[in-house]
Amino acid sequence: MTTRRVFLRNSALAMVGVGSAPLWLQRTLYAAGAPAARKKILVAIFQRGAADGLNIVVPHGEKAYYDLRPTIGISRPGSGGAAAVDLDGFFGLHPSLAPLQPLFQRQHLAIVDAVGSPDPTRSHFDAQDYMESGTPGLKGTTDGWMNRALPKTENPLPLRAVSLGPVLPRALRGAEPALALQNLSDFQIRNPEAAKAFEQLYAEAHDPILQATGRETFEAIQILQAVQKQAYQPGGGADYPRGRFGDSLKQIAQLIKADVGMELAFADVGGWDHHVNEAGQMTNLLREFGQALSAFWLDMGDRMEDVVLVTMSEFGRTAHENGNRGTDHGHANCMFVMGGAVQGGKVYGRWPGLQREQLYENRDLALTSDFRDVLGELVARGLGHPQLNSVFPGYEPKFLGLIGA
Repeated sequence: MTTRRVFLRNSALAMVGVGSAPLWLQRTLYAAGAPAARKKILVAIFQRGAADGLNIVVPHGEKAYYDLRPTIGISRPGSGGAAAVDLDGFFGLHPSLAPLQPLFQRQHLAIVDAVGSPDPTRSHFDAQDYMESGTPGLKGTTDGWMNRALPKTENPLPLRAVSLGPVLPRALRGAEPALALQNLSDFQIRNPEAAKAFEQLYAEAHDPILQATGRETFEAIQILQAVQKQAYQPGGGADYPRGRFGDSLKQIAQLIKADVGMELAFADVGGWDHHVNEAGQMTNLLREFGQALSAFWLDMGDRMEDVVLVTMSEFGRTAHENGNRGTDHGHANCMFVMGGAVQGGKVYGRWPGLQREQLYENRDLALTSDFRDVLGELVARGLGHPQLNSVFPGYEPKFLGLIGA
């Protein structure tokens, strides 16, 4: 469901697009050169399409894995060719994710395996909705877990919650202001005179929601235009891969470093529904995925002390490959957690095994950790939001120790 505020904000943002440089906004939210207090920031990445966690984090120490996947299984480390990158003697990374191995070794990257939503649906739409709402099995939830995780404040900063994409994702919808950006470079005024009149119309509105929406929107425009004036050069020798996902992470890094007051960021990457010829598709997709995450880490430098990044997908894939050298809709999956405060270098979660009697419904990796256990800990210990009953109603997350107490 789209809230009234989201609808009004989207209407205001219809004024924004490629055009001439704005001249009409005179207010300055931040004094020039004034240092901004660093906020704790959570970046959520959604892999849409149900990523194959068993070929992302490879249980190469499990013989049954190779029995179930005779043609698409990732070879054991040291076997030559496109072999798994060893992590701990039992688990390894897909070879395309080799750029992430140093982060794991330096204990800045943690992995949670056999994790996901307890709801048994195999519908992409429903599973994504449940994960983004944070209420598995409940279709009536109107807002998202990320929006509920935002602390309530009378004067929220306009860029405190940002999604890189054409529409606001389910996870960020709700009562608190949040903004969807297709691309920072496109965020300009088409018609300055019309925009000025439009801003005045919002300011004189009798409806307080309308007034607030207009104020937040035009303040966001002002800040983003100021950010655009400075050419962005990633730090640490970071080289983001070309493509939408790499661009999204690069722009999130740019906003974080610009100190615009961002607390939550969201980006997604699609293409994970591999029913046919999975091996080649996964190799290319994970190459971009791993390079983008690694570049983000390098680019952020010491700012990663204030940032936690988490990845998720709506469900996993079947343990057994199908007849088309692909996999079908499954159950449990894996999640990555990356950040300076993360207790990394470890694969968290109880491994359930891949023998037939150990599989969920005799076909899928069984779930041993709820995705809300991961997100709940990141919200409570990463963002400092202790009231998790309002973020994940009806569920009490069980912390795994991902973030130091």
